[in-house]
Amino acid sequence: MKTALAILAATTVLVLLLILAAPDRPAPAAADLPWQIEVQPDGTSRVFGLTLGRGTLADARARFGPEPQVAIVTAPGEAGSLEAYFETVSLGFFTGKMVVTLEVAQDAVERMRTRAAKTEHMESITRKATLAAADREFADRAPIRAIAFVPSAHLEEATILERFGQPAERLRDGEHVEHFLYPAKGLDVILDRKGKEVLQYVAPRDFARLREPLTAPRANPDAP
Repeated sequence: MKTALAILAATTVLVLLLILAAPDRPAPAAADLPWQIEVQPDGTSRVFGLTLGRGTLADARARFGPEPQVAIVTAPGEAGSLEAYFETVSLGFFTGKMVVTLEVAQDAVERMRTRAAKTEHMESITRKATLAAADREFADRAPIRAIAFVPSAHLEEATILERFGQPAERLRDGEHVEHFLYPAKGLDVILDRKGKEVLQYVAPRDFARLREPLTAPRANPDAP
């Protein structure tokens, strides 16, 4: 018994000496944070562990799970796009909601819309057509065109500039919304001073998809 206690005491002292002698080691850096964007030579980018333009919905499901809501979302005046909605995702020390938009030919979107399990209106006049079970396997193989992340935490302007750097361009959209555009990263950070911020990601080579709608002429609703 005394021998066992002596061995335990000696081991404890040795461990303490090793801890005290070890140099300070920084904690491992968090991965998959919103500003950690890897731009690839071919004009694509990797963010949140997914490669835009090559990664698929199946990759996103394996990364984030549980099962997302997969539907065709159609805003007024648009043809509709196939999207997967994740209610809660964890990205490093961030949590939030995520929408993954998939690259699917428009004729295929129309065929899936006709087979939709149900169609309903969302909070606005945007329509959502939930995919039929038979189309889920096809959706799983579709490449990711864009990612939108809505963080639970509020992002201040100072935080955006500190984490993402100075944008190449800043565009206002009404009184409360401003877009911080980073074409080299394929990123649009939407600062909403009255609502939730949104981070939109595309492959840098496809950045026009984010910018062009912001500069396109808008119809005047008061026009005759």
